[in-house]
Amino acid sequence: MYNDKSVSNEKPPVLVLKGISKTFGGLEALSDISASVYEGEILGLLGPNGSGKTTLFNCITGVTPLTSGKIILDGIDITGMKSWEIARRGISRSYQITQPFSNMSVRQNVMVGAFNRIRDYAEAEEYAFQRLRLFGLAEKSVVLAKHLNLGERKKLEIAKSLSTEPKILLLDEVMAGLTQAEAMEISEIVRETNRSGITVIMIEHNVDTIMSVCERLIVLNFGKKIMEGTPREAVLNEQVIEAYLGS
Repeated sequence: MYNDKSVSNEKPPVLVLKGISKTFGGLEALSDISASVYEGEILGLLGPNGSGKTTLFNCITGVTPLTSGKIILDGIDITGMKSWEIARRGISRSYQITQPFSNMSVRQNVMVGAFNRIRDYAEAEEYAFQRLRLFGLAEKSVVLAKHLNLGERKKLEIAKSLSTEPKILLLDEVMAGLTQAEAMEISEIVRETNRSGITVIMIEHNVDTIMSVCERLIVLNFGKKIMEGTPREAVLNEQVIEAYLGS
């Protein structure tokens, strides 16, 4: 099943990547990646292991410096900015391997991001609790994060990322390792997040999921963009088929 919702490109893009390249020694992890991301869309980033997807997220969020290229957010060049500066400008992310503050409570984990905007402790505490209610984690709010199961940790990872109130949310394999029922629950959380006005870019290896959730796809292979288009166009693209199935 494909998501056939059309994406309107009438508005200027909220995020523009211009010729993004990244090398590690002699290894070219990303090569001349250019793309535009439009406000309110769910964009999927697809590709085999080692194709450069997480490296691209790291570059966008300032974790990894670019070798060349530019990143433009809302018309402002954010290339070379620190991660915390980029977060304050409206980009947040989750990580493929969940990284909660294990010895802090679930509520305190969300409060950490909320302090990016809120200075009052009680206000941040109430904000975090209300956010956890939306994710079905309110009853676990005082539990240490290390005691959550994988599905709960995945939801907490998204809640943490959203606590900074981003314009753009980057999700790195938030459904990896989940049961089908858990993955469906996370899919609905992604859709609801997007309906609230947040632009989403997501990496996901579950092809059926990314095809049904995302409106548009960018496919990478060996650090290069080999395709950009709708999910339906992707499954018919010969380069995409070869990247996943071999020639």
